[in-house]
Amino acid sequence: MILYLHGFGSCANSNKTKILKSHFLDFYAPGLPENPKETISKIESLINPKTMLIGSSLGGYYAIYFAVKYNLKAVLINPSLKPYKTLKHYIGIQYRYCDNKPFKWKKKYLKELKKLKTKPIRGKYLVLLQSKDEILDYKKTLKKFKNRPNAKVIVEYGGNHRFENIDDYLSMIEKFYNL
Repeated sequence: MILYLHGFGSCANSNKTKILKSHFLDFYAPGLPENPKETISKIESLINPKTMLIGSSLGGYYAIYFAVKYNLKAVLINPSLKPYKTLKHYIGIQYRYCDNKPFKWKKKYLKELKKLKTKPIRGKYLVLLQSKDEILDYKKTLKKFKNRPNAKVIVEYGGNHRFENIDDYLSMIEKFYNL
């Protein structure tokens, strides 16, 4: 099964999710709660030993956590490496990108995220980065993964944080899944 973990302020019916879902048969994209503890619990209930994770942004951070914990494969799309820092300025009322539904991002969530910090020493990774990511610095992710024997890193020059051309990478993701 492929389990897709969306990013901060996103939801289970984003354009990226729809593209992935149309390509992969055994695909599930749950709506994830804002609360990291609830998110971890939800993901934990969905994982099995054959699960491959695809995580985008904050979902990539969660994917690393579970790939290490259960030695799983994970596709990371412009992943957030330190959301406990990058999401500080979002404390307060936010609106989801997919439906404009309000949610409250709390300071305590940053502490919960920091407790999940881990090094990608276990698991197998396909890391997809775009250099024009306006939210996260792709060079930091490149530095973290480029010399790891358990990771393949692809940098596309251009693009954006949303990685809107994910359909160009479907065959690569499928090959990684079937390895």
